[in-house]
Amino acid sequence: MQRTPSGAIVWRVHDDGPDRGIAEVVMDRPPVNALTVAGWFELADTVRTLGGDPAVRALVLRAEGRGFNAGVDIKELQADPGYDALIGANRGCFAAFAAVYECEVPVVAAVNGFCLGGGIGLVGNSDIIVAAEDATFGLPEVDRGALGAATHLARLVPQHKMRAMVYTAEPATARELHAWGSVLAVVPADRLRDEAFAVARGIAAKSGRVIRAAKESLNGIDLWDVRRSYRYEQGFTFELNLSGVSDEARAAFVEGRDAKFDQ
Repeated sequence: MQRTPSGAIVWRVHDDGPDRGIAEVVMDRPPVNALTVAGWFELADTVRTLGGDPAVRALVLRAEGRGFNAGVDIKELQADPGYDALIGANRGCFAAFAAVYECEVPVVAAVNGFCLGGGIGLVGNSDIIVAAEDATFGLPEVDRGALGAATHLARLVPQHKMRAMVYTAEPATARELHAWGSVLAVVPADRLRDEAFAVARGIAAKSGRVIRAAKESLNGIDLWDVRRSYRYEQGFTFELNLSGVSDEARAAFVEGRDAKFDQ
């Protein structure tokens, strides 16, 4: 396994045995896989590079630790007196989500534990999702004074459920998403990687040229432009930050207290 400069992303391409042709990308940034700006860009670059490798026919995206992904590193945003970290996080998330969506081969997301914020952007743009029995999916953005990734949540749950999840910040379970058809399989946590690789093997066994054409064709008939839709959402996040409301929400999160809003 190779590790990116920030240490948050680990990857390899399996080049022999039954897993030949499968690229494996692992988020590994304790304690909760909240990625820094550098981590988001490294994830984007890794997925794009592996997807462009002609030896790769499927990509498994998974995580080590307590959960799949907890979004951006809020402490990094709080430590920046200006807006550079916020702009970087916006651009990094945009790049990573787009890299998953535009990956030249199918992306199988293996979700364990919590999948929050940026994690929703990753799995919502994946081709296939398998989840552990303990997996939950949510957007706590409203509680953090931000918005974003409703574009991707809408690909996972019905429209009114998505709206309720955004407004209340309440998560949905893997079983719920399985019932809606967005999660392919729900398995015990100790079988999650095996399940993801079983799906990926079925893809990797087929013609690489045909699979790449299938991926491109499916993106071409998608019902909406996920890049433009998510970029629109990000504009509201930046607006909320300029208003100052996000400062209090993030400070409360870092300090472990309830936020106090005047409006």
